[in-house]
Amino acid sequence: MRKANRSLVFIVPGRLETRTGGYEYDRRMVAGLRARDWSVDVREIDGSFPHPTFVALSQAARVLAAIPDRTTVLVDGLALGAMPAELECESSRLRIVALIHLPLAAEIGIGQDVAARLEASERRAIAAAALVIVTGKSTLSVLAKYGVPSHQIALVEPGTDRAPLARGSQEGPCQLLCVATLNPGKGHETLVRALAAVPHGDWHLTCAGSLDRHPPTMQRLREQVRAAGLEARISLVGDLNAAALAACYDNADLFVLATLHETYGMAVAEALAHGLPVVSTATGAIPELVGDEAGLLVPAGDTAALTATLSQVLGDRHLRARLAEGARRVRDRLPTWEEAVGKMADALERGATDG
Repeated sequence: MRKANRSLVFIVPGRLETRTGGYEYDRRMVAGLRARDWSVDVREIDGSFPHPTFVALSQAARVLAAIPDRTTVLVDGLALGAMPAELECESSRLRIVALIHLPLAAEIGIGQDVAARLEASERRAIAAAALVIVTGKSTLSVLAKYGVPSHQIALVEPGTDRAPLARGSQEGPCQLLCVATLNPGKGHETLVRALAAVPHGDWHLTCAGSLDRHPPTMQRLREQVRAAGLEARISLVGDLNAAALAACYDNADLFVLATLHETYGMAVAEALAHGLPVVSTATGAIPELVGDEAGLLVPAGDTAALTATLSQVLGDRHLRARLAEGARRVRDRLPTWEEAVGKMADALERGATDG
């Protein structure tokens, strides 16, 4: 017979198969928990969250109301923070568990008024939760400001897959790879400005990631690339399936990510899993992942520092080789998804027992 504390409902906004780091985390947890004999019922609610329509909120309320009493309900933070009233209404009979990838108010590119509204909403929603699971250490300080007791928080960082070592481009220009959805927070515009100022021209950048989640960013980036005369050297290839993305990693010589803010840095971890050296920013867990041997990091948003670092790495083949050796060493120390799922299972079971 299946244990009662090994059963949960997982609520996600939009499609679970959406290709972003947050949804990848959710998918891995669902699959991993099921492999550990958990019963996981995924409920997909409207994709308009975290800015839901009235209809979306009504649908979410109906989904919650239909869940049997005393069920553990894990709610992805994109939805959770935007429906405090609906969660407050059900919190006395359901065990609400918040899964926070990135606090809504910390999203890059939103105005102060929107951030303040989202923070107030998220505070209420988190207060209705019996347990809060965060995917990166940087979120712990935010929850402290929200008044969440430390014993009510569990840190479950992402894992990585064991991946084949990238073979690299072998010949021709140095192949740079960036894997990130085009949105204001991922720093694509900073990266293009930096590359435009690099004195070395023997490089090509492939940007893999959704082009349609934030159309204004995509439009600005295309115009920026065109104005800089870099259309032949920067390819925006959009969302890729697993095989196509694996081919990009295999052909890459250097992974670049100018992200302005990360909770963890899953794309960087994946690059390291392929043994790729990294040039990125010091945010989230990226400094911990890269260390002092697998790459070079700059302050987020510092175009001049990024330009100087890219110039250094692109102009020195021996430096790239040394960083690649470091990446191969780091690769063997990366946490696995199996370990991450184990921590998630422990947190959920421990919380249920405490409850």
